[in-house]
Amino acid sequence: MAQYSGMWTLGQVSQAVKAGLWTGTPPTVIEYLVVAGGGSGGGNGGGGGAGGLLTGFTGITASTSYTVTIGAGGTGGVYPTQNGGQNSVFGNITATGGGRGGGDDASHLPGNGGSGGGQGYYTTGAGGSGISGQGNAGGLDNTNQIWGGGGGAGTVGLNATASSGGNGGSGVSSSITGAVVTYASGGGGSINVGGIVGLGGLGGGGAGGAYQQVAGSGLANTGAGGGGASGGSGTSGTGGSGIVVVRYLGNQQWFSGGTVSAANGYVIHKFTTSDTLAPQSPTQVLPANTALFLSSGVWTAPTGATQVQYLVVAGGGGGGFYGGGGGAGGFRTATGFSVTAGTQYAITVGAGGVGGKPSYGLGNNGQSSAFSSITSAGGGGGGNVLTGYTPAGTGQSGGSGGGGAFGASYYTGGTASPSGQGNAGGNGEVASVYGTGGGGGGAGAAGATWSSGTPNGSNGGVGTASSLSGTSTYYAGGGGSGSGNAGNAVSGTGGAGGGGNGWGGGAGVTFSELAVMNGTSGTGGGGGGSGTGPNAGNGGSGIVIIKWS
Repeated sequence: MAQYSGMWTLGQVSQAVKAGLWTGTPPTVIEYLVVAGGGSGGGNGGGGGAGGLLTGFTGITASTSYTVTIGAGGTGGVYPTQNGGQNSVFGNITATGGGRGGGDDASHLPGNGGSGGGQGYYTTGAGGSGISGQGNAGGLDNTNQIWGGGGGAGTVGLNATASSGGNGGSGVSSSITGAVVTYASGGGGSINVGGIVGLGGLGGGGAGGAYQQVAGSGLANTGAGGGGASGGSGTSGTGGSGIVVVRYLGNQQWFSGGTVSAANGYVIHKFTTSDTLAPQSPTQVLPANTALFLSSGVWTAPTGATQVQYLVVAGGGGGGFYGGGGGAGGFRTATGFSVTAGTQYAITVGAGGVGGKPSYGLGNNGQSSAFSSITSAGGGGGGNVLTGYTPAGTGQSGGSGGGGAFGASYYTGGTASPSGQGNAGGNGEVASVYGTGGGGGGAGAAGATWSSGTPNGSNGGVGTASSLSGTSTYYAGGGGSGSGNAGNAVSGTGGAGGGGNGWGGGAGVTFSELAVMNGTSGTGGGGGGSGTGPNAGNGGSGIVIIKWS
């Protein structure tokens, strides 16, 4: 590997680090995110509290190993099974597990923790308390057998009202992995009478359960709380497991441990299971002269750079509510783009479009990504048919088109516009016998059109592979559509390249099922369409990769 020697300016050193040509000295400071396991929901009770969340900077020694412990989420189940989450640890930094949701007697009070559990049927006292700097308290119950939400890292759990369980507290967003992700939200409170269950907080919290139903579990590796359960056979949601992420500047990997990647000028170690951050001889993470962006920024052309090869993928479109899959973000790649050393070039990484929901049924288009004058268009949102969920419409046009909904007015898929960045969305059912939409278009193929005579969903179009990051990876897959109204129907699957799966609707959906409806971050995949059940999936954010010579 090429080495710099002699005396160099700081500017030359900075350019060499970005180019992967300077091993230099190991990092002395790292940035960290430590999230503990979330608490389970309570039986006849409140939502689980989120695991504690800690983030900041700390000194590090290249010759020292650091133990990483990932806290498990508290196990939920049929009453009286309700448990707090476990601690997550990086070196001497400890985030405290989330408190369990409260139950219906004095021996099952809401737990204290990183964030506290929501109050349950046993109304003496209050919601569990959170730890200052890590989380917040759980919400209170309503005396009408409706229970409080678990606390989140961002806000307290909401109190129950006379007609709805308390929503879980919101989590906190972080871009330490390169993409923006929300962690540590609280679980929703349950209900024992008519009304609306509490929703999980933004960031993966499980929804509360209705009487005798299964509550939602917290999303794995977010530290989210599980939803509370109701009734003797109701099942409370398990808390989401924790996560540890550390990163340091440069393109040289100085440690082993976790899943290693590089983005936005950092080497990133992401731990989803317990492990060790251990010293090693420096190795290069990305190929030489390569930069990868998962969020917007600026790239300065290094000394000697005259041209680049680029990959620019936009954000994927959101899936339609009771409709089609979201179209993938526009995909553009080429060589020979001229650059001037020392010049700054703007990088824009588009966000994925929000999936359709009852208050707005159409999937939203994804946002554009750009490198300098090269722009890729956001993916088209999936269509929506139900006029009661305004607005109804066909699949939307975009980098790749969104899948159509169904019915004579709304079944057509969106076009790929501008041309050359993707493919059209598939058409849904022309009639309305089954209620099945079309798949979102992908960079490599159009979304699948509804297969006549079946209630099954339609698959998203496949994406296109690129090796510019050093590993052959598919990007820009279309989202699958939700299935129709038959009980044994199979939802459409997302196309290779981050497309989200469709969902058919029905009771008892868990957050882990909802999570696979979202397009994958950093791929531009389209979101999955939904049936009559949950909100449709969001599109995945885009990516920009540059390799210069």
